Amino acid sequence: MVSSATDPYGRVDDDGTVYVKTAEGERVVGSWQAGAPEEALAYFKRKYDALVTEIELLEQRVRTTDLAPAQAEQSIARLRESVVDAHAVGDLDALLRRLDALSELVGKRREEVRAQREHARAEARLVKERIVAEAERIAAEETHWKNGGERLRQLVEEWKAADRIDRPTETALWKRLSSARNAFTKRRKAYFATLEDQREQARAEKERLVAEAEAMVDSTDWSETAAAYRDLMRRWKAAGRAGRDVEEELWARFKGAQDTFFAARAAAYAERDQALRGNAEVKEQILAEAERILPVRDVRQARQALRHIQERWEAAGPVPRDSRDRLEGRLRKIEDAVRAAEEAEWRRTNPEARARAEATVNQLRSSIEQLEARLAKARDAGRDKDVKDLEEALTARRAWLEEAERTLAEFTRS
Repeated sequence: MVSSATDPYGRVDDDGTVYVKTAEGERVVGSWQAGAPEEALAYFKRKYDALVTEIELLEQRVRTTDLAPAQAEQSIARLRESVVDAHAVGDLDALLRRLDALSELVGKRREEVRAQREHARAEARLVKERIVAEAERIAAEETHWKNGGERLRQLVEEWKAADRIDRPTETALWKRLSSARNAFTKRRKAYFATLEDQREQARAEKERLVAEAEAMVDSTDWSETAAAYRDLMRRWKAAGRAGRDVEEELWARFKGAQDTFFAARAAAYAERDQALRGNAEVKEQILAEAERILPVRDVRQARQALRHIQERWEAAGPVPRDSRDRLEGRLRKIEDAVRAAEEAEWRRTNPEARARAEATVNQLRSSIEQLEARLAKARDAGRDKDVKDLEEALTARRAWLEEAERTLAEFTRS
């Protein structure tokens, strides 16, 4: 006859029936005829441990990832059913309480997601109101017909790409957008109906612009005159097209004046750049010293060295335009590397993240020690099935420990 055995959360009767104790009383979880009652309790406790592991993993996913609330609730319901019907010995009531707490957390997460969704809808409404407002402005004010029509097409695409909002508001805003597009089309047709008058006005305006452009062609006030030419170009585009018979001739004169001025400016800049070559050589030498900072090993020393280099860099003065981007780019790479090293140092020394990593490693090491002790006992007792189960559990936890130790090493590395 099998002798009885008990546990705070279960027992084995003389006939081998295994019970679990819960707040609602005892219930049968299985029977055991293959060995001592203690072995039966150990077997059903392992099943309990498996449930604990599943719940711990789900708790970690809920707290540390963006697991969707619906998916989390499905997992909680599945685990709750597994716990209620579990053929296991252990504190099942405690597991149900943990699942209750997790359900409450997921409920809060669901409310957060709902609030985010509402916020997104509000943002979408603002986007669509902005689109409609811009479309109405284009319909009322725009005189660059090609640009206006293209912008209206872009606004329609932006509308389609935006999230949907409540149907009444969506419908009302879409009607306003459609009305704006129709108004723009009507106004454009009216414009082309009087195009001849506008072309004559454009010809007169462009003749004035050509005269201004030709009057500035010999200026050596490079900056102010270049800005004036840009303003002339803006006015040229705003004037509209003259008749086809004069448009090309006026453009040739206008562009010829611009080209003559900008060619003279380019020659003057080239001469000035030649005088700045010495500054470029100084900055090349500074860069050669600066690049020795990399790779960054001591963040504080690197930052101090970089600050000194930046001061010398500014003192070296301007360089030729054809060298500016290349030299500045090399310095930016060094600055970016030092900044990245500073950020990495901050992350590495973050005490909260390090504490979490240490806790995970300690927990896994403790679990492995317990499993190894149980494995040794199982081997001594010749329980082959238990040995296999424990070896599989150890393999999994050792893999987890290896990953956790790599994470912790990032914080402890000097």
